[in-house]
Amino acid sequence: MTDTNEFTGILVYDGDCPFCSAASTAMRQLEDVGVVPWDDPSAQAFLEAQFDEAPFALFFADREAGRIWAGRAAASELCHRAGMPVLIQDVVDENYERLADAIRFVSGVDREIDPYHGEYPLADGAVERFDEVAANAAATHVPTD
Repeated sequence: MTDTNEFTGILVYDGDCPFCSAASTAMRQLEDVGVVPWDDPSAQAFLEAQFDEAPFALFFADREAGRIWAGRAAASELCHRAGMPVLIQDVVDENYERLADAIRFVSGVDREIDPYHGEYPLADGAVERFDEVAANAAATHVPTD
């Protein structure tokens, strides 16, 4: 199992949403990606360093790439990295808002998702806080041996 200090990617997700929590385990084939709930203090500090606020959305940050993907772009990037078929990647990308609305409705989450989508360079302050978030992230990788 990967030591949390070896995470090069971090998924920040809504830890209060049962579906989102279950979906975060889809990253189990990505040994170098850790998951951390949005409301974790280290995730909040990381997002504030990146965006000057802590927007409520799905985020995927990759230290080695020096990038952070938000919303639809985060979901699409994760599908790509997880090796999901292109059809699934396209469905997620094209229907992200509808899927998010349906998930919020089914899970009873009443908070609106902030409209952050796209790919951004990691801000210097976010890079400085990456290790702290990685230390608070959980591994989802399941070895296949």
